Amino acid sequence: MPVHFKIVVDCADPHRVAAFWAEAMDYKLEDHSSFIAGLLAQGIITEDLLTEVDGRHAWKTLAAIRNPDDPFDEASDAGKGMRILFQQVPEPKTVKNRLHLDLHVGLDNIDSEAERLEALGATRHSERLQEGPAQWIVMQDPEGNEFCVHS
Repeated sequence: MPVHFKIVVDCADPHRVAAFWAEAMDYKLEDHSSFIAGLLAQGIITEDLLTEVDGRHAWKTLAAIRNPDDPFDEASDAGKGMRILFQQVPEPKTVKNRLHLDLHVGLDNIDSEAERLEALGATRHSERLQEGPAQWIVMQDPEGNEFCVHS
């Protein structure tokens, strides 16, 4: 049986990085505030686990984005399909990622997409690279995690 999965990204500021990736991928930021309110009302969690983002309760050390076209849990707003979770870790990024995302935007859109992502806070790590018919630009998100804008 196939295994369901999500990608987890370690970072210092999960809400900032999640907001970047939501814009970069046209994904939806998950809003866990209703779920959190229920847990608070039941006394299951306390305020020390929370922060405020855009005027709502959010997990202090976690944020997530999901494909807006995939199914999701209405009670928690957690995606049931393609999803990326951002978790706060104490240590900074120190070496190259062993896993990265390739954003496939089409050959004619690589440069304009790289420029759009730079305006959102990404930085270019390389100029356009090519191997056979494939072309890409290596970039870094606002915390330095590498990804590629790919044909």
